[in-house]
Amino acid sequence: MQQQQGTPDFESGDQNSREERKSNRLALDIALYTVARFGLLAVLAGVLVLFRVPLLVALAVAVVVAMPLSLVIFSGLRRRVAEGMAERSRVRRERKERLRAQLRGTADPSPVEPDAVEPDSQDSEPDRGQE
Repeated sequence: MQQQQGTPDFESGDQNSREERKSNRLALDIALYTVARFGLLAVLAGVLVLFRVPLLVALAVAVVVAMPLSLVIFSGLRRRVAEGMAERSRVRRERKERLRAQLRGTADPSPVEPDAVEPDSQDSEPDRGQE
């Protein structure tokens, strides 16, 4: 059935493994970005606690300071995560469109089929009018 759709098994397997690697890379980037932001929060809170600021106040200040600071410090990592998410969204959208086309029965139409259908229907109409 896979070969009837026009894509051999080895190509679809290669594409799936490539998408899986990209997905794993995205998961790693998201995890790394999350850990980096929490690490920055912990460092800022730790520095404030060293200056004898109460822990809850230090955490509150660290959260407020860490949010904009992480956007600047980790901008490269944030861009990688955003690009990976955009790519994943694009791939999911393409898969969804392919599936919808398959469900409609219009997946991978050859250029000959639509042209062959139209002349037949046009030729049959004048024949009916002459009878």
